[in-house]
Amino acid sequence: MSTRRIAVTGASGLIGMALVPALRARGWTVLTVGRDARADVRWDPAAGTLDARALDGIDAMVHLAGEPIAVRWSAARKRAIRASREQGTALVARTLAALSPRPRVLVSASAIGYYGTAGDAWLSEEHAGGTDFLASVCAAWERAADPARDAGIRVAHPRIGIVLAAEGGALAKLLLPFRLGLGGPVGDGRQWMSWIARDDLVRLILTTLDDETLAGAVNAVAPHPVTNAEFTRALGRALHRPAILPLPAFALRAAFGEMAEWTLLTSQRVKPARLERAGFVWNHPEIDGALRAAIGAAA
Repeated sequence: MSTRRIAVTGASGLIGMALVPALRARGWTVLTVGRDARADVRWDPAAGTLDARALDGIDAMVHLAGEPIAVRWSAARKRAIRASREQGTALVARTLAALSPRPRVLVSASAIGYYGTAGDAWLSEEHAGGTDFLASVCAAWERAADPARDAGIRVAHPRIGIVLAAEGGALAKLLLPFRLGLGGPVGDGRQWMSWIARDDLVRLILTTLDDETLAGAVNAVAPHPVTNAEFTRALGRALHRPAILPLPAFALRAAFGEMAEWTLLTSQRVKPARLERAGFVWNHPEIDGALRAAIGAAA
């Protein structure tokens, strides 16, 4: 592959820290976009500033930045979660639209929270969005990229599920209690969890950069979602520990409020229909192998 220039926001996050080396391994020149002095390109989404001159000549951009969601939601926190995604993405999109020449593609992250909770129903990219807070955030997040779309840039939104990596995210929070034998199902355990191994997510983003047919929403999940009870048993097997102590829904609601309702207790059985049609092949399509790989990689 010829040398290309690509800008990445969120390069130090759970996904970005794996994506950047993968891009460089391809021979791409990576420009990190951030607020601290170590970033190659400086930006401040809250102030509406992004150094456009430093982006001259880029071929593509991957936009991953956003405020953490897995915290108790106060009114101020909810405003920050939404603003970081909506304002940050709008700033990226406007800036790219004004470049000459423009990059050919923007991969702008979204999340399966777009769908809300849907019980046992399968959710493909054509499914309508939900009406809860996270769903409205995801919808606004995706719409914020419209200036780039309107300028003729191909824009793809990987709707990312639960990312499995022992270095961070949901799995990292679960490892200690499960290793101590204190793990178990959340609530009634019947809610569906749509997940993806981090290395598969990185490969998926690379595929989205390359594949001109992938525009709009792309469900970034493995093809075999599991219920929370199934996930719990699989993690217990991977750690060779019992996983039978339930965590009641009322305790989660008391501890985390609305956040627990729409992240830990919601049910999303998501189908990666567009990736399957594009012929994407997962390294870890099943939960047992994905968990063993994630835990082994961190050992």
